[in-house]
Amino acid sequence: MKLLAADIGGTKTILRLVEVKREEKSFETIEQETYPSKNFPDLVPMVQQFLTAINQPPPEVACLAIAGPVINNTCKLTNISWYLDRDRLQKELDIEKVSLINDFAAVSYGVLGLEESELETLQAGNPVKNTPIGVIGAGTGLGEGFLVPQGSDYQVFASEGGHSDFAPRSELECQLLQYVKDKQNLDRVSVERVVSGQGIVAIYQFLRDRSPTSESKDVGDKIRQWEQQVEKQQEKTIDPAATISQAALEKNDPLCTQTMEMFVEAYGAEAGNLALKLLSYGGIYIAGGIAAKNLSLMRGDRFISAFKQKGRMSDLLEKMPVRVVLNQQVGLIGSILYGLKQS
Repeated sequence: MKLLAADIGGTKTILRLVEVKREEKSFETIEQETYPSKNFPDLVPMVQQFLTAINQPPPEVACLAIAGPVINNTCKLTNISWYLDRDRLQKELDIEKVSLINDFAAVSYGVLGLEESELETLQAGNPVKNTPIGVIGAGTGLGEGFLVPQGSDYQVFASEGGHSDFAPRSELECQLLQYVKDKQNLDRVSVERVVSGQGIVAIYQFLRDRSPTSESKDVGDKIRQWEQQVEKQQEKTIDPAATISQAALEKNDPLCTQTMEMFVEAYGAEAGNLALKLLSYGGIYIAGGIAAKNLSLMRGDRFISAFKQKGRMSDLLEKMPVRVVLNQQVGLIGSILYGLKQS
């Protein structure tokens, strides 16, 4: 049996066709391709192009992990104007069985299948078996999910925790909150507006506008070029978050360094919030592209200090393992594992 797995995000979509061995509950990859999501009006033409390019007929089963809430087998993506409906996809793609799951539900399934070499430990903690596991990941947006023990396995739950309120912890973060509200004309600021790729840019703009002379010419020119493209609704040729984080990693731009330090602290604080709500003694897993690409910053004191800084509850946070997911295809792996359960 052939299975199509997809990891669908606002920036990119990864498609993988696999051959499933039902008896062994295993699979072998036939082909995989990555596409810019914005280049397609919908998922259907992308999948059709993929299958045509590899000269394969429609598979029997598909499992699609989507960056957005899945309700009644439908999903309106959060960061791209796609609306996906299971019944329509089954008909238009001629696939017998299509499953839609939230992208962080897929990441959560995938976490269970990772090897030690695919993880970076930030805090060893004292893991407890048969306790909840939390998953959080900043990328284009901010995803959050969790796993709850169920017999010898885990039940996976998606959430939209990334859209809960951003909770500033200092005077500087309070000023950031007001800055984002004013700049983006918002009546509230979700944590995703700060802990994500767009959040990195927002923090940079906030710090730059407080002290314009601190901006370097090289990074400043690229950010202004991107801002002009946004204002004029032109095609974006600059990835501002990557520009900022790379300059911070190279340690040659103080403003970018301050931006990423502030970002990492906000990230750690939100991961700690999730851990408190779940009492995730099974661990907190940090997924998403930003953490894995900025390991030197994640390994520093700022993330874990903010994670544990919970007043009277700080001792609880010290007991919880915190690990960064290094395998950037964890969501795709989770889609396949979920598809295997459904086949």
